[in-house]
Amino acid sequence: MSHGRRHRRHRAVVAALICGGMLVPLAACATDTVRTGERANPPASAETPAASRETDPAKLSIPLNSMPGFVPATVLGDGRYQRPMTDEPGDFWWRVINADDKVIEQYEPREQVAFGDPATYTDVPGVLVFRGNNYRSGGAYGTADIKEKKLNIVWEQPTGEIRGEGSYWPGAGWTGQPLLVKWPDATRAAMGLPAEFANDPNFVEVIYPTFEGKIYRLDLASGKATKEPIDAKFGFKGTGSIDPRGYPLLYSGQGLNDRNGTIGPWRWRVFDLIQNKEVWGIPGLDPSAPRPDWGAFDSSALVNRQTDTAFEPAENGLVYKVKLNSSFDPAAKKVGVKPEVVKMEYAGPKSKKHGIENSAVAYRNLMFAADNDGNVFCWDATTMQVLWMRNTGDDVDSSLVLEATSSGVFLYTGNEVDNRGATGGERITNIRKLDAMTGKQLWQYDIPAYYDAAVNGGVLGTPAIGQGSLSDMVIFNVARTTAPREGDLIALDKKNGQVIWRRHLTNYSWSSPTLFQGSDGRQYGILTDSAGIMHLFDPQTGEDLDTVSLGKNTEASPAIYNNMIVVASYDRKIFGIKIS
Repeated sequence: MSHGRRHRRHRAVVAALICGGMLVPLAACATDTVRTGERANPPASAETPAASRETDPAKLSIPLNSMPGFVPATVLGDGRYQRPMTDEPGDFWWRVINADDKVIEQYEPREQVAFGDPATYTDVPGVLVFRGNNYRSGGAYGTADIKEKKLNIVWEQPTGEIRGEGSYWPGAGWTGQPLLVKWPDATRAAMGLPAEFANDPNFVEVIYPTFEGKIYRLDLASGKATKEPIDAKFGFKGTGSIDPRGYPLLYSGQGLNDRNGTIGPWRWRVFDLIQNKEVWGIPGLDPSAPRPDWGAFDSSALVNRQTDTAFEPAENGLVYKVKLNSSFDPAAKKVGVKPEVVKMEYAGPKSKKHGIENSAVAYRNLMFAADNDGNVFCWDATTMQVLWMRNTGDDVDSSLVLEATSSGVFLYTGNEVDNRGATGGERITNIRKLDAMTGKQLWQYDIPAYYDAAVNGGVLGTPAIGQGSLSDMVIFNVARTTAPREGDLIALDKKNGQVIWRRHLTNYSWSSPTLFQGSDGRQYGILTDSAGIMHLFDPQTGEDLDTVSLGKNTEASPAIYNNMIVVASYDRKIFGIKIS
């Protein structure tokens, strides 16, 4: 049986058993597989709406009682407040706790916090956070000078490996995106870099936390070390964040606390990149947490530069809000933080595991994330009150992606086959479009996926939002679909969830597809897979234009700066790949 026919057979089963019993648009239940190369009905307009440059939180903040369907909170006592779930029975609750683990009965923040459009997240060139901005809609900076449509490895940096938690951790893994930053002149001069980098106005640095617990600092152009790696002793799985003001500060959460049998403390860490060392952190084993025995941090923190405030969801089930009180004196070559912390605890009717592994999204004063129990929820960055919550039926580790349009503000998300598989439930991953203001579902697309407790099937990579000539599509990478080793890359119509194209992957992927702009006016896509193959593909059709081998499984997500791609693989190497 061909792979194409097998796809259609699985899709028909889903349509009969799932779509027939769910309130989803019929378009999302289509059983036809659209083959790559058959791009139909491209968008009539390739224009991208102009972004607002407004960054004043007072002007950006949305009054909470003006949101559609706003419900005043019910006071439960002991600092707890309650609201009804979206589209299902039951209620969720939350409360705010201070750094001394004392409940704050009525949290009264000193200032409003709100984020602007993604183009205003930072003025520093590069990819400074997971997927580049507060909508998590990027991952690439600049324009690639495209002529041959080829990928070539131009440098390699060896990395280490560790063993821990009964497994093997080489190179970098999920989400594992490198950070690429063209430092402001004053910052570059203050960091004590070698002269060849300190005096180069075009210098771009790669900052890469890895499994072995080392943070590599490299020159993007050559792969040369710019400073000795910072050894944090215990490993990183997620993606760090560079301060969006261009301060020499790195924020990065620890994903592993076992280094070759040596057990250490879980921490979300702040690194001074002048001194090349950790200067502050949050312990992950928090007595306030609903999951007190697990303290990993995989989320890539968002930093609101206007208010000097960081947000870090954690696997212990808390959301941390950190007033950094940061300072940077380039002339004195000193940077520092004096943080103040509050924590938000929450739970829904189906909360059992707790814990957030994805990276928060921000639209103005509204923030969004999803957790291991399948809860997608929205909270106010200023007051930390939870505004809505809906359950998606299974673990959501992939970061949400937000899109603000003239017709509304929307979230795109997908779950995996995890909790359901463990309990004998349906082995189907659900892709959804949600109204970000209310949590209401707009459409759903379902696809079968295999269950494995160690290697989940479903959506692990963050989807890529199309813009311009791709403005009608969102691209999802779905792991372990037609067979345990295989997967699918699927472009769905944003309006109705219909398949635009669906491309079979011989080797599944947990990596996030990344779109970038070419000098020829076209857009291109990059995806890495579990066999270590990097694909340069045409996002109009899903077809490969070129591939290159990175040796072994590459589940980390790449970052792109003009013609250069950086990513690490399980082959214990960081790669610099040039697009030509």
